Amino acid sequence: MSIEQLNKIGIALSSERNINKLLEMIVDESMNITNADGGTLYLMIDNNTRLKFEIVKNKSLGINDVGISKDSEIFYPVKLFNPKDNSPNDHFVSAYCALSEKTINISDAYKERGFDFSGTKNVDKKFKYRSKSTLNVPLKDHEDKIIGVLQLWNSTCPTTKNVIPFSDDIVELIESLTSQAAVALNNTRLID
Repeated sequence: MSIEQLNKIGIALSSERNINKLLEMIVDESMNITNADGGTLYLMIDNNTRLKFEIVKNKSLGINDVGISKDSEIFYPVKLFNPKDNSPNDHFVSAYCALSEKTINISDAYKERGFDFSGTKNVDKKFKYRSKSTLNVPLKDHEDKIIGVLQLWNSTCPTTKNVIPFSDDIVELIESLTSQAAVALNNTRLID
């Protein structure tokens, strides 16, 4: 992907005024750039204490959920803090990504020892799927405030169709895209 293509995406993001369409565009373009099979976009809710699923997509499973309700039976909001002692919830990769403000790139979720992927494994079991590589990128607005997390799943080699890790070059592109996306999202919210 060239800088010119990234700029075109940035212009498209900044001109979209419908929030659901904007969120969907963020996930779609990120999946296209990384050749990811799945993508999830979370937004901060409840005074920045939880991440709510807004978009869940998976090409091979035919999932295209936009504007997911809080009452979803599968996709519960992710708590950023433990309700018992208010300690950071650093067991879930999306929560850790938001709290640490760092991009997290994992080549195989099932082999990862640092995070709890039991929820992912339960969803995989329900849908007969195998989540493997995952990329989690915080969405930072123009004030460096985290407003959400973009999570991509299963980067796929275009030639072999095998699931591969997200490359460092791709990570930089997605970080650039999410930066532009967060600013566009904040602008759209302000206009609304």
